Amino acid sequence: MNVDDWKSQIKRGTLDFCILLLIKQRPYYGYEIISKLEQYPIVAAKENTIYPLLRRLLKEEYISSSWQESTEGLPPRKYYTLTEKGNEYLNAMSLEWDNLLTAISEIKGELNFG
Repeated sequence: MNVDDWKSQIKRGTLDFCILLLIKQRPYYGYEIISKLEQYPIVAAKENTIYPLLRRLLKEEYISSSWQESTEGLPPRKYYTLTEKGNEYLNAMSLEWDNLLTAISEIKGELNFG
């Protein structure tokens, strides 16, 4: 496995988390999520990755969606918001993420708790 393969695995395992973290801040529409993630190359993803993830998160009831009219004659946009179930899932993910970061730091020798 090369570093690009490893980075792909990281992305696959963290995109749900990143999307839910964004949506927790405020409602986002799909293209806006894609644009925001593009600011961070390690989690940047295209439409053919993000929209199926959003559909799955909707199906699992972690997020909800609603159509909102756009300005300047643009078509309506589907905005996504975090549900209570999604917030609980995100809290659990955050705890595990913190556990992972602590474990990695300890293994790298950056923290010394023992």
